[in-house]
Amino acid sequence: MKPINVGLLGIGTVGGGTFNVLARNEAEITRRAGRPIRITRVADKNLELARQVTAGRAQITDDAFAVVSDPDIDIVVELIGGCGIAKELVLKAIANGKHVVTANKALLAVHGNEIFAAAHEKGVMVAFEAAVAGGIPIIKALREGLTANRIQWIAGIINGTTNFILSEMRDKGLAFDVVLKEAQRLGYAEADPTFDIEGVDAAHKITILSALAFGIPMQFDKAHIEGISRLDADDIKYAEQLGYRIKLLGITRRRPQGVELRVHPTLIPTKRLIANVEGAMNAVLVQGDAVGATLYYGKGAGAEPTASAVIADLVDVTRMHTADPEHRVPHLAFQPGAVEDTPILPLSEVETSYYLRLRVEDKPGVLADITRILADQQISIDAMIQREPAEGESQTDIIMLTHITREKNVDAAIARIEALAVVKKKVIRLRMEELG
Repeated sequence: MKPINVGLLGIGTVGGGTFNVLARNEAEITRRAGRPIRITRVADKNLELARQVTAGRAQITDDAFAVVSDPDIDIVVELIGGCGIAKELVLKAIANGKHVVTANKALLAVHGNEIFAAAHEKGVMVAFEAAVAGGIPIIKALREGLTANRIQWIAGIINGTTNFILSEMRDKGLAFDVVLKEAQRLGYAEADPTFDIEGVDAAHKITILSALAFGIPMQFDKAHIEGISRLDADDIKYAEQLGYRIKLLGITRRRPQGVELRVHPTLIPTKRLIANVEGAMNAVLVQGDAVGATLYYGKGAGAEPTASAVIADLVDVTRMHTADPEHRVPHLAFQPGAVEDTPILPLSEVETSYYLRLRVEDKPGVLADITRILADQQISIDAMIQREPAEGESQTDIIMLTHITREKNVDAAIARIEALAVVKKKVIRLRMEELG
């Protein structure tokens, strides 16, 4: 049977892994797909690298537009990244009637609505398993495996860099800056780690998962995003003493009034499996009404884990290459006409529980003043630690865990607490999720 011809845009880490795995496992992949899948053209600005990786097994060029316009190419794999030239190339490939496989979470989170509409109109597929959690098949699970369920919430460790940093901070008691430098030395963090450590990468991914789970458009611009760069090692230590671990979570939850979409450091009970995901690993917890909780765990990055997801998409597209477009799995799991423009809730309306750390004068009546303010805002305390002040010091830390309440109530309480003369620093506020 005639092979499927693939044009590969970008032969860096993931592109090189894709080329090598596809060649190494060609016989097995052909048995699964029903016909050979071959990368016949590669576009990359680094022609020398492209020559080394392909070793004469594909045509190479530095003109990506020549690849997406080649009439012999059936599927375009976009591994360039970003929202600039990658967007132009993907839309051009679609306009030329080519299917697209991409690992570009930023492109889909920001421009996915436009891209999927163009693909639907043209009758081609856009597959993106590799865009979230590397080699973990979470996209397929949401699009296909869990279709019987009304998804209630998703919580995911979906950035390996931040999970490595938090694991090291907890294990070794080190400050954030120290661990970040070590992560960069080991290759877990980029020279400019901003997208990772400030939560932007995780927000791109949870935006995609939210759209798949709830049948809503991509709404990255409405996500609440907090990173870990201001996280104090003391809070990691206190959380551990209270039976919790801190992870950077992407969270999306269905509420009667809308959908929560947020990324931030989160306290999780140590007894939860996801709290024990360490190092650069990823994990996604999905709660469905019929199946209950399901956990997806594995490598979220790297050449071959991500290549695994790219090639799985190539096999899916190959199988459905000649199928009636109306009978393919919809891009966002729900039929295009059934996608609902459900609002994303503002952070002030989010309901969860909270960790509060207060630096206060060690004197009578302080705790009574604070608890009175919390009661006024209908916030009840679940647990508390009051540290003995160090010898010769007149200040101490109070750590409180609250029951579930609304964010705007906590905002109001913190404003009043910080106005007290006995409170000496800004209140540290972290959100908590039981994930039960």
